[in-house]
Amino acid sequence: MDYQRYIDWADDRIVHDSRKVVLLFLVVTVVFSAGLGSVSTNSGTSQFTTGLPAEEALQEVNDKFSPPFSPDTGSTQLIQQENNVLSKPALLRMLRSQHRLEQHGQLRVTSTSSAASIVAQQVDPEATTTEQQVYAVESATPGEIDAAVRRAAEQNPRFESLLSKDFNRKAASASATIGVVTHEVPAGISSGSGQGGSSPLTSIQKQAGFTVASADHGGITLFGSGIVADEFSNVVGDSLILTVPAAVLFILFFLTIAYRDLADMALGLLALFMAVVWTFGFMGLAGIPFSQMLIAVPPLLLAVGIDFGIHAVNRYREERETGASIQDSMRITTDQLLVAFFIVTGTTVIGFAANLTSALPPIQDFGYVASVGITFTFLIFGVFLPAAKVELDRLRQRYPIPTFSETPLGAEDSALGDVLRGGVVISNRAPVIFLVIVLVSTVGASYYATGVSTSFSQEDFLPPEENPDFVEALPEPFAPSEYTVTEVTNFLDDRFDTTQSSEATVYVEGPMRNDAALEQMYRAGNDPPDSFIREDGRADSTSIVTVIQDQAERDPEFRRMVERNDRNDNGVPDDNLEEIYEYLLDSPARSTALNYITEDYRSARVVYTVESDATDAEVTTDTRDVADDFRYEATATGSVVVFQAVSDLILESAIQSLAIALIGASVFLILIYNMLEGRPSLGLVNIIPVVVTVAWLGGTMRLLNIPFNALTATMLAITIGLGVDYSVHVTHRFADEFEENDLETALDRTVRGTGGALFGSMLTTTFGIGVLGLAVFPAIGQFGILTALSIAYAFLASLLVIPSALVVWDRVFNADWSVRGILGLGRSRPPASVDGDD
Repeated sequence: MDYQRYIDWADDRIVHDSRKVVLLFLVVTVVFSAGLGSVSTNSGTSQFTTGLPAEEALQEVNDKFSPPFSPDTGSTQLIQQENNVLSKPALLRMLRSQHRLEQHGQLRVTSTSSAASIVAQQVDPEATTTEQQVYAVESATPGEIDAAVRRAAEQNPRFESLLSKDFNRKAASASATIGVVTHEVPAGISSGSGQGGSSPLTSIQKQAGFTVASADHGGITLFGSGIVADEFSNVVGDSLILTVPAAVLFILFFLTIAYRDLADMALGLLALFMAVVWTFGFMGLAGIPFSQMLIAVPPLLLAVGIDFGIHAVNRYREERETGASIQDSMRITTDQLLVAFFIVTGTTVIGFAANLTSALPPIQDFGYVASVGITFTFLIFGVFLPAAKVELDRLRQRYPIPTFSETPLGAEDSALGDVLRGGVVISNRAPVIFLVIVLVSTVGASYYATGVSTSFSQEDFLPPEENPDFVEALPEPFAPSEYTVTEVTNFLDDRFDTTQSSEATVYVEGPMRNDAALEQMYRAGNDPPDSFIREDGRADSTSIVTVIQDQAERDPEFRRMVERNDRNDNGVPDDNLEEIYEYLLDSPARSTALNYITEDYRSARVVYTVESDATDAEVTTDTRDVADDFRYEATATGSVVVFQAVSDLILESAIQSLAIALIGASVFLILIYNMLEGRPSLGLVNIIPVVVTVAWLGGTMRLLNIPFNALTATMLAITIGLGVDYSVHVTHRFADEFEENDLETALDRTVRGTGGALFGSMLTTTFGIGVLGLAVFPAIGQFGILTALSIAYAFLASLLVIPSALVVWDRVFNADWSVRGILGLGRSRPPASVDGDD
């Protein structure tokens, strides 16, 4: 065939020009290393939201409802937890904390508010400053404070929203409360939302925490986007510090067992290092930032690279054991493995490139970088490593370089070889029954896997509330940072009906001058959906309508104007809206009004308060339903809606990439086996264990309650890539052995030779990548566990399922098409003279 000419050319370069090949690859490594310093980072959740309609609407909201060239603001939550946060001592602790923060010039505090402030003003309506409120509470008796609490609950609708669910109006008690501190940050600098990266609020909130703690105001915890951003930036580093040393130890240990020769292992490690340098150097030169998604790339390069390296050395050793020379042994090795590596690379690249169809840029970047990285791995382990091995063994002939072991894994007289024959034993006795069992388990696992959930939230990027004791006990530098965000967010969700982040927004585009505009906005809050907070039977919301109502309560002239233009007496004007807006924007309420309507009166926003324990899916569905009730063009948005839109796309990407990868890999394998072996049906045999592995992994995800999230969304495509890696080695080796041996001998030689290399590769990568399960970054931990399982499943499926599949394949294509023949009751023909099968 024509392809053999190219293989022979590559063999000549590897064997006869090995030194030039090694030098060329080292020079290219130096070139790519120049790009390592240009690799930037991109972390957090914001990288996933670009281009989504809900995110674009949110961006318009942020742009249109923030006054230009004015200082940006950010907020810090003061979370107080005591037996009764409404007792006199607890109220004073909150108020004194607020006062200390206001007095600290570097904290840029513009205002503070809390339930304690509301109670203090009930005690003394003239107490407008925090200092006056402290004095008012100090002067009040406990009975007066209890009465003030009851009045605040009756007269101020915001009061109860600042208190935990267990607020008892009669007893004037609650176990937790939230205070809010507003900060000013320089204009044009985003205060951040805790979605990763740096935030100008980080230093402010850290200093605020120290200020409150130094005053010994017990029971008060600070929380905000700056603290979240800081923990985002720490979690990946802590995970790598914890897992990389363990991964290196496991990899070195198992590579030592697999190679059993220090010089050979050093070559394998050098090749792995080069694959990583080439890939990340390429990223730097191409300007692709390193994100959480790309954390998956180094383990993938290790998994495929370790497999390629062990296979190359093991196959070479098999030939050397027969007495063949260095040149002849490497020629035979590369003749077979270059083809196998090419098939693996082609199908793996198809599996990863399927992620390019995703609508999410980070998943596209992952597919692109992983595809390029696997291609680099093929070149390095298919060309550089064999050439370097030739040079090493030639040097060994001239110099006393220590040689520890040159015996291949899975040799005929080894205990491992006997264990690896398990699949062959099954295929000799009951291949059809075994395949039926595998089919039933695969269908069952696939159906069970349809219940895998999806997730996209800040919690996916943060450590769990509690790390295992052994992780907490680790010494520096392995000890993780102190993390509080997950604990605090769980506390807020459990103890409060709503939190500062529990809101959804409807962005309305339309001429708000039309007489029915405000009435329509008001009616949209009638009969709110279940996830929305209710107040007097209506959705609790803030909009230009509520701004008008608040201003009307304070301004008699404006109230009369509203009443004159309110045809149905519900407090919402129906006529002369432009006159209403003009008056409002000329009043002290201007800045508040511009938070909910633009100056040209063409756009508005309505912010709805939602239940803290409502799921993102429920809030998103309900907000979209409310938006659909608007006559004007209205878009559901807000962080909850945006995150749910990303979650939906993650699931869509996972299913879409799985379908494309499976179809693409199947077509590629059929074509390549037809071209190389004249047996296209071997491509179908090759894909069987891959489908089994994907089904088992999907079922395991549901069993372990691991959702599709920002990192695990790629697992199905990754499983195809890794699964094909193992199955190709077995199937392609069998095709070579089957040309010269009978079926059973071909299977036996295949599983002993290739199976031994697969076993060493499986142990190394399973344990080396599985240690990512120790990471404090949950998504990394889940990815590590799933990748390790996918490798183990791929190994088992390849060694157990393929032999039986090949026996049935032989009966179908080389023996008898009858039921008796397929079941093994007929007599098989010798395969040596078979040129094709279809």
